[in-house]
Amino acid sequence: MDVAFPYHFDSRGRTASASLAYADHVRDLIEELIFTSPGERVNRPDLGTGLMQLVFSPNSPELAAALQFTLQAALQHWLGDIIQVRDLQANAEDSTLTVSIAYVILPTGQAQTTVFSRSV
Repeated sequence: MDVAFPYHFDSRGRTASASLAYADHVRDLIEELIFTSPGERVNRPDLGTGLMQLVFSPNSPELAAALQFTLQAALQHWLGDIIQVRDLQANAEDSTLTVSIAYVILPTGQAQTTVFSRSV
């Protein structure tokens, strides 16, 4: 069963399942992983990227490289059996964080490009 994101209950009071197309569900999984900080999940304390904390660091080429490395490692570790990352770009400008990911959904072979943006 694919759990809906964000987590909520259905009309029967049970955990809601994803009613989206598989590609949309995979996109939601990526978004959830990227914007989760390590320690937020009780049973998986190492899940997440710590991305939101890096937004407050001064912008530099070193920060961008660290951010891309961290995201690539987390995606490979947590979603490596579902997606293959083709390209990943992370950009922090002022108070907005933008992440662009090109990936292939392994079970379907479908290529996707997704952009996530958050302001802090």
